[in-house]
Amino acid sequence: MVTNAAELRVKESDRLAAMAEGLSALGVRCDLLPDGIRIQGGALRGGRVASHGDHRIAMAFAMASVRASDPIVITDVANVTTSFPGFADAARRVGLSLTELGTP
Repeated sequence: MVTNAAELRVKESDRLAAMAEGLSALGVRCDLLPDGIRIQGGALRGGRVASHGDHRIAMAFAMASVRASDPIVITDVANVTTSFPGFADAARRVGLSLTELGTP
C-alpha cells in the first residue's frame, strides 16, 4: 500500500490513476485511494497499458514486463528518450526484450 502520495496526482500525469489503470489492465487487483494505491496482487499478465505520456509510467511498466506472463504493449512512450535517452539499451542489457513499434 502506498499512502501520503497525493502529489503524484499532479505530475506529468495522474501517476496514481495511471498505475492503477495499468495494473488492472494487466490482471493485478488494486484500489485507487485519494492519496495512494492499495495493491492486492494477482498474476501479472500481458496486455496494453497507456503511459499517458509519462516517462516514469512507461519505464515502470517496461520493468514490470520482466514478471509478466505475456508481452506488455505500452503506448505513448516517445518522451522516455527525452528523460532517459539510453533507457531501451540499458533495459536490454539487463535482459528486457523491447520492441519499438512505429506510430499506428
